[in-house]
Amino acid sequence: MNEETFICDICGEEHAEAACTYWDDQCFCPTCLDTLTTLCRECGERVYRDQAMSYGSEYICPRCFEDYYTICENCGEVVPYSDAYTISGCDGCFCENCYDDLRPAQVIHEYSYKPSPLFYGTGPRYFGVELEIDLEGEDEENAYRLLEIANRYNEYLYCKHDSSLTDGFELVTHPMSLTYHCRDMPWKDVMSSAVRMGYRSHQTDTCGLHVHVSRTAFGPTEEEQDAVIARLLYFFEKHWEELLKFSRRTARQMDRWAARYGYQERPKEILDHAKKAYGSGRYASINLQNRATIEFRIFRGTLKYNTLIATLQFIDLLCDLAITLTDQQMQNLSWTTFAASCQQPELIQYLKERRLYVNDAINFEEDY
Repeated sequence: MNEETFICDICGEEHAEAACTYWDDQCFCPTCLDTLTTLCRECGERVYRDQAMSYGSEYICPRCFEDYYTICENCGEVVPYSDAYTISGCDGCFCENCYDDLRPAQVIHEYSYKPSPLFYGTGPRYFGVELEIDLEGEDEENAYRLLEIANRYNEYLYCKHDSSLTDGFELVTHPMSLTYHCRDMPWKDVMSSAVRMGYRSHQTDTCGLHVHVSRTAFGPTEEEQDAVIARLLYFFEKHWEELLKFSRRTARQMDRWAARYGYQERPKEILDHAKKAYGSGRYASINLQNRATIEFRIFRGTLKYNTLIATLQFIDLLCDLAITLTDQQMQNLSWTTFAASCQQPELIQYLKERRLYVNDAINFEEDY
């Protein structure tokens, strides 16, 4: 019995019908089928080789390539999105080899590292944030991933080693206005990514949140600046118990990392006391040892966005009061009056969480 044959639509030669493959409304002989088409490694569908992207010895159809792959910006190789890297300041994605060649050599700098400050937003009141994160490693790769998120459009953040941490590092911002921190600095994405990596800040015994404020925000002269700083110190000493609740630290942690100077009757007396170094040096509630800034050190670390923003809003409001009130008015200011002056929703929410605004219990998210 004669075997059925067919004519290949591509090469025009006759072949046994059993070897025929019907695809794309055409008959292919085995040779033409193998030469002109292939199977997509992702979906298994047949595709013309000249329409597919090669990946090693395999091929990817256009639809799967669009969904799952990209091209390395440096070498042109096809890279799965799951294996692709981005580099801060560079467009596109990169394969692992190019990423290793092109990324900065050091991501987590030594504790003494201090780049020239870049100022963002409208001054003169700028806030520089130092946020410590712990428990998931002083890991260059993790640090780099966080910097990519933070510095996608501008250089906002850098990372530093901190020997007080068990297994983490410190995130440090360039100086920014409060509005810039709230609207432009991608704190939500940075903090949520750190949590997903396994880092914690509030849920440790090691981490702090330190906020630097420009001295020039308090006036053009040292005398004017000192008068405002004295009122800030007075507020801290007078309302220490409320601030202990606000800080989320324990009294023991305060004594170690952010000790009080001690209450005096007048703001200037506390400032004089602090300047004579009767306090704890830089490990004081408000560190006065920096030439260009004062540093608020009382706050426990956090990876919760509302807590961070509320902390900055609290400092901003307190600075407003210290600038506008006289010494006598600051001495007469009660915590109730201060809390009633708060207008920002994040700060009000936080004060309620800490039972510092009203005593009604409210529901709130866990701090990290």
